[in-house]
Amino acid sequence: MAEQPQSTGDAGVALIKSFEGLRLEKYRDAVGKWTIGYGHLILPNESFPRALTEAEADELLRDDLGITERSIHRLVTVDLNQNQFDALVAFTFNLGAGNLQTSTLLKLLNQGEYAQAADQFPRWNKAGGKVLAGLTRRREAERALFLKA
Repeated sequence: MAEQPQSTGDAGVALIKSFEGLRLEKYRDAVGKWTIGYGHLILPNESFPRALTEAEADELLRDDLGITERSIHRLVTVDLNQNQFDALVAFTFNLGAGNLQTSTLLKLLNQGEYAQAADQFPRWNKAGGKVLAGLTRRREAERALFLKA
């Protein structure tokens, strides 16, 4: 029987929720994109005419995490423990699979250079070209989770 693909664990979900925060009504994120729930980027074909419930926000997050998880399964060629996987999900959820795909972090990781890959997290602390304290804290939290046995 085929092994089930890894999915985001409780530590990863908690990290994402703590940094994204819960907004039940749509808002513009740090770079001006329409967002709702736990950092769900509103797509052109989506409409949110009313506030979400917390349960709807959780469901939207799980759907978004599924997309992120599939990207990581496609891009990462080395084994990951649960904490490493969760940290990568949090990172990729925030930055997008395209940024992970072209990153030095992924290149080093796929070469089996786990510690060097971890040192790449803090470099991704800018939005719109500006260093953001929240992103600096988030990258440090992701790095710490990645390095946790």
